Amino acid sequence: MKRFYKEAVADADHRILLDGRPVNTPSRVALVLPTVELAEAVADEWAAQGETIDPRSMPLTGLANATIDRIAPDPESFARGLAVYGESDLLCYRADTPERLVERQAAAWDPLLAWARGRYDVDFVVTAGVVHRAQPAATVARLAAAVAARDAFALAGLHPLVTVGGSLVAALAVAEGEAGVDAAWDAVSLDEAWQAEQWGEDADASKALALRRADFAAGARFLSLL
Repeated sequence: MKRFYKEAVADADHRILLDGRPVNTPSRVALVLPTVELAEAVADEWAAQGETIDPRSMPLTGLANATIDRIAPDPESFARGLAVYGESDLLCYRADTPERLVERQAAAWDPLLAWARGRYDVDFVVTAGVVHRAQPAATVARLAAAVAARDAFALAGLHPLVTVGGSLVAALAVAEGEAGVDAAWDAVSLDEAWQAEQWGEDADASKALALRRADFAAGARFLSLL
């Protein structure tokens, strides 16, 4: 789409205005944000567009649209979809060899699990390999409750952290300020980094990983602006 406006701003009601006209979501609902910080950041995305509007360069706008159009109508169902990741969290599935990889996984992942144990009064089954191991019912229920307690905008920001990283625990740690986005990304992408170190970087894989990292970071920034 060609750029059709000169000015993009957020008004006092946290609406996004293009040349004074309010922006709507794809479902024709007013694009209204919950905080002035998020509204200004979304307006900045619109203002930064060149002659052509590139949706990929507007991740906060995309998450806001998804919140209003997809999540807000049924946040309970959306929360259940994210909570499922607690049943097979990445951090619970370890390598058994080589020793250096085992040690790196333990160093990056054990502190996150330890935090979650204390934060939610839960325990985890940690196993070697990829064969599914059920987590304790209380763990699954308490992590699900932690997700369900969030509003639609918070669920939208949490979504890329969970789905891109594959770890509900790491995502919650970012959302609650326990882990920074860079440290959390290093943890959830540890296996990819290990493979690149062993076999060299593949250009296509590196590009895909960079896109995933951008989505992960966008989710963290979205949460920080709420």
